Amino acid sequence: MPRIGVVLSGCGVNDGSEIHEAVITMLELDKAGAEMVLMAPNIDQLHVINHYTDQEMNEYRNVLMESARIARGNIRDMAEVSSSDVDALIFPGGFGVAKNLCDYAMAGADCSVNPDVLRLTQEVHNDKKPIGVICISPAMMAKILGGETELTIGFDEQTANDINAMGAKHITCPVEDIIIDTQKKVVSTPAYMEAKSIKEAAAGITKLVAEVLNMVAD
Repeated sequence: MPRIGVVLSGCGVNDGSEIHEAVITMLELDKAGAEMVLMAPNIDQLHVINHYTDQEMNEYRNVLMESARIARGNIRDMAEVSSSDVDALIFPGGFGVAKNLCDYAMAGADCSVNPDVLRLTQEVHNDKKPIGVICISPAMMAKILGGETELTIGFDEQTANDINAMGAKHITCPVEDIIIDTQKKVVSTPAYMEAKSIKEAAAGITKLVAEVLNMVAD
């Protein structure tokens, strides 16, 4: 049974993980019989957004504790996970990726990546294990891997330019499809960077999960 690490970044699209993307990823992994290793860094969120009013709130929340909501409590501190614990990594999207796992939302192409996220991703990549990146996550992966890694966030010109500026190679892609960098073992899909419905987001995520599992099997 393959062990697939799923990296969460909070709970809610505006300050954490995109919940639809996270749940679709988990559902497809479960349907395929994979073991999920759900994880998140044990850090404070950048901020907390009221998802009803879209306003910032005067409170603090922890990324690991918020991610545990999606994981139903079955989650690990990313600091305690190593490449030997997983056969692949998948990063659902959401602004938490760009605000908590890295600071791309504030710094753009000059962003930096959380140390635990950087360490584990590099370990997995150096061990030639596959990585799936969804929605905005390819922007962070461009910063981590560079090296002309082929990635997509769909059609957003500014983010595509930033991906190229960070040393990766952006390829445009419709919402229902995936981009596969066979050499680097990296798979990406736009999801809610382009999706207008959960059905559209699911189409690409389903393909991404299947391809990541195929790479593990190979």
